[in-house]
Amino acid sequence: MLNFLKKKKIIPVVHMNGIIGNIGGLRNGITISSIESLLEKAFKIKNSSAVAIVINSPGGSPAQSSLIYKRITKLAKKNKTKVIFFVEDVAASGGYYIACAGDEIYVDENSIVGSIGVIHASFGFDKLIKKYGIERRIFTTGKHKSILDSFQKQKLKDVKKLKSIQIEIFKNFKDVVLKSRMKKINKENKNIFSGSFWTGKDSVKLGLADGVGDLKTIMEKKFGKKLKYIPIKPKKSFLKGILSRSFYSEDLIDTKKIINDMMTYMESRNIWGRYGF
Repeated sequence: MLNFLKKKKIIPVVHMNGIIGNIGGLRNGITISSIESLLEKAFKIKNSSAVAIVINSPGGSPAQSSLIYKRITKLAKKNKTKVIFFVEDVAASGGYYIACAGDEIYVDENSIVGSIGVIHASFGFDKLIKKYGIERRIFTTGKHKSILDSFQKQKLKDVKKLKSIQIEIFKNFKDVVLKSRMKKINKENKNIFSGSFWTGKDSVKLGLADGVGDLKTIMEKKFGKKLKYIPIKPKKSFLKGILSRSFYSEDLIDTKKIINDMMTYMESRNIWGRYGF
């Protein structure tokens, strides 16, 4: 009888899905502005046993990853709430950065985890425009304003500047991982910070994750079977829905924007493609 009357334990669940940062009109990225209100709502729920965050992200903006990580850790500390992350397909690069805000991280056997590093990718068109006799005209008020311009020959000093920035961001990333995982990872294992990535089971062996298991299985093991999951979702906007449906209507077509969105989509697919998705 006592078990029957016992209240269900509450588990707020937040989903983070996509590339981190503003990625254009076709898809919404994960940003602090898009996720902050959901996180605050999740942590405000009284008497919750823990906040569960399900993440599926190949990474993206280092700054947005850091801001979201800091917000989660601050809310968890303020509300004295345990945070448990669950990785679906991918938690790589910035996706793993955010997952480090959790007290524990769980993965699927087939999840991709890691890619602790910093990347910058671009194209060089200087030889192409020279071949077709195209003249590049660029005017700046600062000598470094055109750094790494894709239509100019790559300069060693520009590369050194970029590398110095990458090294600083990489250091911040490593510090977060070491602080979060503490004694769980082997600090002497150079592969961990090589930019490589692993499947779920191997990530557990390396100490990047705490175990293999899905949200409901793990939560039942920790808190019992009488659980009430509360999905924390953004409010649906009727006006936004109308606008999105009419965005590419005949009267509103913006060719330049469509091309930009297609390029953004291709870049998005390229980021996901690094991990086989």
